[in-house]
Amino acid sequence: MSNSLLGKENFPVFNKYKDLVYLDNSATQQKPKRVIDTLAKYYIEQNANPLRGLYELSVKATEVYENARKSVKEFIGANSTKEIIFTRNATESLNLIAFSWGLANIDQGDEILVGISEHHSNLLPWQILAKQKGAVLKFLECDKRGKYTAKDLEKALTPRTKLFAIAQISNIFGRLNPIKEFADIAHKNGTLIVCDAAQSAAHIPIDVKELNVDFLAFSGHKMLAPMGIGVLYARQEILEKMPPFLSGGEMIEYVTREDATYAELPHKFEAGTVNAGGAAGLAAAIDYIKEIGFKTIQEREDQLTALAFDEMKKIPHVNIIGANDPEDHHGILTFTIDGVHPHDIAAIFDADNIAIRAGHHCAQPLHQYLDVQSTARMSLAFYNDEQDITRFIQTLGSIRRRMGYDN
Repeated sequence: MSNSLLGKENFPVFNKYKDLVYLDNSATQQKPKRVIDTLAKYYIEQNANPLRGLYELSVKATEVYENARKSVKEFIGANSTKEIIFTRNATESLNLIAFSWGLANIDQGDEILVGISEHHSNLLPWQILAKQKGAVLKFLECDKRGKYTAKDLEKALTPRTKLFAIAQISNIFGRLNPIKEFADIAHKNGTLIVCDAAQSAAHIPIDVKELNVDFLAFSGHKMLAPMGIGVLYARQEILEKMPPFLSGGEMIEYVTREDATYAELPHKFEAGTVNAGGAAGLAAAIDYIKEIGFKTIQEREDQLTALAFDEMKKIPHVNIIGANDPEDHHGILTFTIDGVHPHDIAAIFDADNIAIRAGHHCAQPLHQYLDVQSTARMSLAFYNDEQDITRFIQTLGSIRRRMGYDN
């Protein structure tokens, strides 16, 4: 653990914008200098097309790329690097599952079960797949605080349910779902489980063997790494049977005029020139997180969440979406203000140089379920501090007055 890595002085963006309060970490996190330097080093000292060249620079690039895969394997507790597929982001990872495994395994009349609180990235691929295959898309509903129960899942599963997709942490509620318990229930039913870890990978430790999931997806940019690099984990025995998602260079073993044989895992799913620089940045981000330690990260983010939550509850006309306990929010506080549109809320925050997000947060079915058109959201990372919360609360408490209300 290293507390010296927690502060904003490690993040160049805050040196550039010294007055910025950045509270949009669920959308993307800022990058520490160490990650930026690693990315620069790759393009200055190690850049070549990996996996193809026999010359020294290409060998270096290959080592960087494959060492990053080892870092991810260890980070999430996978059995083998063959189970780690590099993608552009969690969205591409989820689409890969849907249009490789899904097209090959979902038949007419089969059922796909999705949590109602899912981000569109973990909904639309299944919606499209169901329409293409004549399958039935069903929703597991949570309560108005975002809680799903094992009993509800057991009731929703049927002998036709082939797949269950749910996030580990909701990007609206911030609630941590009991993925291991859900995986055990799904497997007893003969159902595979997809876990969207986009909102959890930077905040809590993940062990895919312990969670017992079949698929898991996350993005680098939400965990200190560059944009354009993501991860799909899947159990090796499942990946072996899945057809390629994209085709072209690198994912082949041998090609004739009439046919082709495909490369072994994981390269079968990594067509074309890969993002070796992004992979290097992801490995550096993982090292950064591991050096701080998840215990420190969780304690820091829980402290800031509780501070913000308690102060928000004191402000009239502010309505927090989700649980009444800040421990169930994991750094995500989604809210509305009576009589003020979320876009106006975000604009006022921006005028005070505070970055939050407003809209439906790529979760329109959940907003429809909650009977609210849109919301505002502040989301934390370990590099936020008490001063950020103070400024956030000061602006939050002024918004209705600035919009012309008496209180």
